[in-house]
Amino acid sequence: MTGLLIVNPRSGSGEVGELLEVAAGLGVESRVLVEGEEPREVARAAHASVLGVAGGDGTIAAVAGAAVERSLPLVVVPFGTRNHFARDLGLDEPLDALHAFVSGTERTIDVGFANEQLFLNNVSLGLYARLVHRRERHRRRRDALARIRAFGTLLGHRSDDGITVDGEPVDAPVVLVSNNAYELSVLSLGERERLDEGRLHLYAPHGILQPQWEERSYTSLTVDARAGSLRAAIDGEPQVIATPIEFRIAPSALTVLVPRRPH
Repeated sequence: MTGLLIVNPRSGSGEVGELLEVAAGLGVESRVLVEGEEPREVARAAHASVLGVAGGDGTIAAVAGAAVERSLPLVVVPFGTRNHFARDLGLDEPLDALHAFVSGTERTIDVGFANEQLFLNNVSLGLYARLVHRRERHRRRRDALARIRAFGTLLGHRSDDGITVDGEPVDAPVVLVSNNAYELSVLSLGERERLDEGRLHLYAPHGILQPQWEERSYTSLTVDARAGSLRAAIDGEPQVIATPIEFRIAPSALTVLVPRRPH
């Protein structure tokens, strides 16, 4: 079994050298991405029987797309500023995660698609997606208090995108479609208990003083907008998607190798 670890050194603040050293000790080849390289294209061209990725959610989703296309297992190494997918897999230590290359156990999990774009966590549309686009342009401070204030600002505004779900208008500033269900809190989404439920979940917040999430469950749905496109954050990465957006779930489409837990 030949493994390749694709490393995005710009995803977070981890120590790349130590990561490469441990990977080499396990007999795993590493490829550190340089500016302009696309992780999905590197993964597509790799001569490996196991694909690994060290990065944040966006980088992981890109390599996962190639793993699904090639029916190869994926090793996930949390190495980004935000590691939501790794967290929901129960992974938090990058060096420990590397051992899945040599002694990992298989988990089959679902992936979502927005048109043909794979996502592992969620796709947000509306005003929150606009903030993500603005964040990428200005790199503003992103501490917890700033995120809470931003969310409160969102709840005080109405969306002018004219978003519909399966033809029905949605009167909310944010629409979020997730791969499996999240635990909900007042101001944010929490963790996912399952990654193999085989369901998409749609969330839309309502109210200002006592905000509540509206939740719906689907296997597929269509989101449309009057403008013909929507700003989106796909696993945290800003994109513009042409509408209508056809969302679907692909149950058990991705095989992930995770480290064995000590007995």
